[in-house]
Amino acid sequence: MAYFLLPAIGRDSLARDLFAAATYISNYLFAWWENDYQNLNATPSPFIHYWSLAVEEQFYLIWPLLMLYLARGGRRKIFIGIFSLTAFSLALSIYQVQTAPIWAFYSLPTRAWELGVGALLLFLPQRLHRNRALPWLGFLALLFAAFNYNDNTAFPGLNAVTPVIATALLIATISYWPPIFNDLFNNAISQWLGKISYPLYLWHWPALVLPSSAMGRSLSLIERIGAIALTVILAQLTNKYIEDPLRYRQFNPRTLYRYAVATTTGSIALSVVIALTSSSMITTKGPNPISFDLLEVIAKPNIYADQCHINYGSRKQGLCIYGKEDSTITIVLYGDSHAAQWFPALDEMARARGFRLISLTKSACAAVEAPRPDQGAFKEAHCKKWREESIARIKDLAPRAIITSSFAHFNLRANYPDRRSWWRDGQKKLLLHLDPNRQPIIYISDTPKPLLDIPSCLATRLAHKCDNSERTPVNIIPGFKTIDPTTWLCARTCPAIVNSIVAYRDASHISVNMARHLRAQLERELQANGLFA
Repeated sequence: MAYFLLPAIGRDSLARDLFAAATYISNYLFAWWENDYQNLNATPSPFIHYWSLAVEEQFYLIWPLLMLYLARGGRRKIFIGIFSLTAFSLALSIYQVQTAPIWAFYSLPTRAWELGVGALLLFLPQRLHRNRALPWLGFLALLFAAFNYNDNTAFPGLNAVTPVIATALLIATISYWPPIFNDLFNNAISQWLGKISYPLYLWHWPALVLPSSAMGRSLSLIERIGAIALTVILAQLTNKYIEDPLRYRQFNPRTLYRYAVATTTGSIALSVVIALTSSSMITTKGPNPISFDLLEVIAKPNIYADQCHINYGSRKQGLCIYGKEDSTITIVLYGDSHAAQWFPALDEMARARGFRLISLTKSACAAVEAPRPDQGAFKEAHCKKWREESIARIKDLAPRAIITSSFAHFNLRANYPDRRSWWRDGQKKLLLHLDPNRQPIIYISDTPKPLLDIPSCLATRLAHKCDNSERTPVNIIPGFKTIDPTTWLCARTCPAIVNSIVAYRDASHISVNMARHLRAQLERELQANGLFA
């Protein structure tokens, strides 16, 4: 269905994800993919939910061998082995949630403890099974996690202990549940949902994401309800006609292995066929169609390949010198990826005008010192340290000027009354660390914010349907020299295509070609602000 519904430009990633799902490595594929901040706005994969199945399969391949080894030492050795591995996995999970949260979420070593807790139920004393307070404790703990955890909750780590232990308590005490629990969980509807839960999981994500991706927009409430209803229908049919017949059929082991190998091989072969039919060329739909190469549009500035734009979890940056390296005139580009998006224009300018350009940029770390809540792989402490080191280097460089820009739509901390004051307080701190009287600090106001992934939108919808990017308000305090690029990208609307150039490479950043196209306007503004004689 994805092959027929999604544009040909997405078949490379579709094939990659199918291969990873078929070989049970999708958890590591998605960890690697999502660990890049630039990929967070990409079209979601219809296979992303297979990450948990990959973790389970990896666990179940290793666990029997481990149990066979431990069983030679008897029950006590089994308990010590399971307990030790579970404790180690939990400790690793707690550590990695702070240091590498994406990997902590997806990888087997940081998830194995959750399955290990289930294995430890075997060793619980019988008196605990009969404790009638424990089912209530487990139920209330699950409710607490359900209503208090959100996108900003560091997970798994310590926060996962509550729902995991709560579930273990409910399983352990199932024979002594209060009557209300049996009414809730042992009725016909609950039992039926439990029976189809596996195909329900398999179907829910593609049923939600494929229509959304095909239409190039989020689903409405009615459409979501329809997708959920379709999920339930497909799950029931899958359970009745595929799952149960296979579950109860007596296979010869040799036949079973042969079918398993054939299924996996067939899935891998299908992924190869899909990859071979992929195309990176897009022709827009509408009265004035243009064609462009997606690979060219989504290309990132050279500083990414040069490792001069650093990603989550890292603060080590090289010299990152561009333009005329031995020039006596130095200009510093400083900020997050919305500063980095101007690098192609500044790099051309540096080579043409003979100045030295130093790039100091890091994903999701604005030069503006406005503190943000930790979320996923983003850690405010990493940004703070990187800023300190960058400012120290800027002071040592004593540049002719500093050029900065920042994404202006980050989530603010809850203790600020409004976004405007939060952002302005961060700008004041930046000015305190960098003296604008010593060298000008030129702030390029943020570019318009696309509401959709622009290349995907152009591939699936009429081109004018993608012309809905929002202007970003100019919110810059005195002390900076301000450049507002909005009029370069917007007229009556903020179109996806400007002068036959795709303006944005994703749902956030302008494309490399657009940055180069805007070089002349940027150069004039820099000159007007006294940067060039």
